[in-house]
Amino acid sequence: MMLKVNEIFYSIQGESTFAGLPCVFVRLTGCNLRCLYCDTKYAYEEGDEISIKGILGKVEKYNCDLVEITGGEPLIQTQTIELAKALIKDGKKVLVETNGSLDISALEEPLIRIMDIKCPGSKEHEKMNWDNIQDLRQNDNVKFIIADREDFNWAVDKVEKFDLLNKSEVLFSPAFEILNPEKLSKWILECSLPIRLQLQIHKYIWQPSIRGV
Repeated sequence: MMLKVNEIFYSIQGESTFAGLPCVFVRLTGCNLRCLYCDTKYAYEEGDEISIKGILGKVEKYNCDLVEITGGEPLIQTQTIELAKALIKDGKKVLVETNGSLDISALEEPLIRIMDIKCPGSKEHEKMNWDNIQDLRQNDNVKFIIADREDFNWAVDKVEKFDLLNKSEVLFSPAFEILNPEKLSKWILECSLPIRLQLQIHKYIWQPSIRGV
């Protein structure tokens, strides 16, 4: 069973409620969206076919039990589910980062989903699969990337409409080099909701253009 893999690397987890922890990343090739602020365009097409056994072997070279499957959009490859199950069977804590446009229900516990809800600033917000909201688990992360005040107001409306704070962890992240984190922090404090501010800390540790971190 083969998957097209863009890169496998070991780094500090830069996002989610696991931010700051050592993590092995398996970045799969391909994405069905084209977000305006996308920072992994190189994963749209680039990659090599690797078997699940081969991926497990590469992951095992790092002494780390936290693994994230990301992209691109990992769920466009049907074998991603089997990869996640294999990693879990191998004793790994598995995260899958998904853009929210595809069905997440096949990603079963104990796997943790990190699901984007695309705001209008992404220009892809109309492609969200809202049925995913009903499948969220308390340990899942729901992430909004905020580009401006319109995005913020839109995101708060969705948090309240779908009662997201009682369904999962909710994170707001400023679009890197588009929205000042201080401004987003001010808006979060003013709205009085227990929303977690998230910064892409790997972009502050390393140059944003560097791959493999």
